[in-house]
Amino acid sequence: MGFPDRIERTLQLAHPPVRVWQALTTAEGLGTWFGNSAEVDLRVGGTAKLAWTSGDTATLTIERLEEPHIFGYTWSLYGLPAEDPRRTYVEFTLEPAGDGTTLTMVESGFAQLPDDLHKVAFGGNTGGWTSELGELVTYLDDH
Repeated sequence: MGFPDRIERTLQLAHPPVRVWQALTTAEGLGTWFGNSAEVDLRVGGTAKLAWTSGDTATLTIERLEEPHIFGYTWSLYGLPAEDPRRTYVEFTLEPAGDGTTLTMVESGFAQLPDDLHKVAFGGNTGGWTSELGELVTYLDDH
């Protein structure tokens, strides 16, 4: 039996796509709602480096960039060493919806994990996206 390979969330945001795009792709945006600081080289093949006050870090490799509609990146899987080549792919799709934006986030690639790591990584990221997307909404509403 296969494991779930993807996490998908859709949000209706009361902000235009250009605002949501900035929150997703700038150091100021990512470093506020997704981490505690960020450095962003916004180009396909570029990276976004996130850091948290806990000392944790993450490096996102930008794979798809179609301003202001699609932002996609790969990042390491929880439980695997940073040098492991297996990654998940995260893609944000922004569509105008009246004065706001329909934001869809999909993270895929969990099926490549062994049983023991799949449960931890998939469960952790499922809960993580609930929290992080909530922080994105708060960031947009406050800035």
